[in-house]
Amino acid sequence: MATMNAAVVTSFGEPPRYQRFEVPQPAGDQEILVDVLAVGLHPRVRTGAAGAHYTSTGTLPMIPGVDGVGRLPDGRLIYFATDDDVIGTMADKAVVDVRRAVELPGDADVAKIAAAMNPAMSSWVALRRRVPLEPGQSVFVLGATGNAGTMAVQVARRLGAGRVIGAGRDRKRLAALTFLGADEVVPLTADRDATDLALGTAAGEADIVIDYLWGKPAQQAMMALLTARADRSRALNWIQVGAIAGPTMELPSVVLRSANLRLQGTGQGAVSAAAYLAELPSLIEEIDAGTIEVKPNTVPLADVTAIWNRPDAPGERTVLVP
Repeated sequence: MATMNAAVVTSFGEPPRYQRFEVPQPAGDQEILVDVLAVGLHPRVRTGAAGAHYTSTGTLPMIPGVDGVGRLPDGRLIYFATDDDVIGTMADKAVVDVRRAVELPGDADVAKIAAAMNPAMSSWVALRRRVPLEPGQSVFVLGATGNAGTMAVQVARRLGAGRVIGAGRDRKRLAALTFLGADEVVPLTADRDATDLALGTAAGEADIVIDYLWGKPAQQAMMALLTARADRSRALNWIQVGAIAGPTMELPSVVLRSANLRLQGTGQGAVSAAAYLAELPSLIEEIDAGTIEVKPNTVPLADVTAIWNRPDAPGERTVLVP
């Protein structure tokens, strides 16, 4: 039995451990075994490894990782994604469905692509597939100080938004957003009245909201925006992406009756694998060109246990390298 080095989860309450694991085998003509070069440690990966993601089957042992950069047997580089929550990508080798892989330029920065693709894809697909952004429309990013939210500000600007507003708690990171494409930023503070006023003034006329927070912050922001809106019959498209602030929120029925609020989400299940795949080449091109910024913090896969719960520095994403 051939084995490889991998990050292996044996308990949902503990970080993965670096150990030997059986090499997975392709099943069918559409799968191929590749050498893994770089894998991003995304929040989605951590929730999957904790058995807490909505796609989790609860199966152990498992290898975490939902995407990566790899090398094909013929030497070509690829970016690939997987929806297998049991045998993921944090290993020396991974089985790749060629229908979910895109070839990369030979000189591509593999660490940067591994770091950026997953967080940038959420807003890219939201604004290209869920609610296609029309040139000049305004976009409000709720939770803009996280890595994915920061990229969403850049993505919205790159895709033609006429105005971009970001909101978050970290004032230092909020200030930096103005250099990345935000026209205005709103700090989320404990002073609810002041925050509501600031949100309504800055984003009350937004066309699209990309929400990485959910929970009470989203509930507060939703009411503040709709209350401040001059014409409530004009559509407000609210795209739910992440739930950093909590998995649920209270939504008064009057919100849906008194305004043209269109609430939807984006993620696995809401968007087809084919639609995601169709968007990969253009997003890779943007990342490789440096128009969407992120700094990869490369760490040997052997150190996975030590770094698993270490938060990323602002603007960085941990990338594990076998």
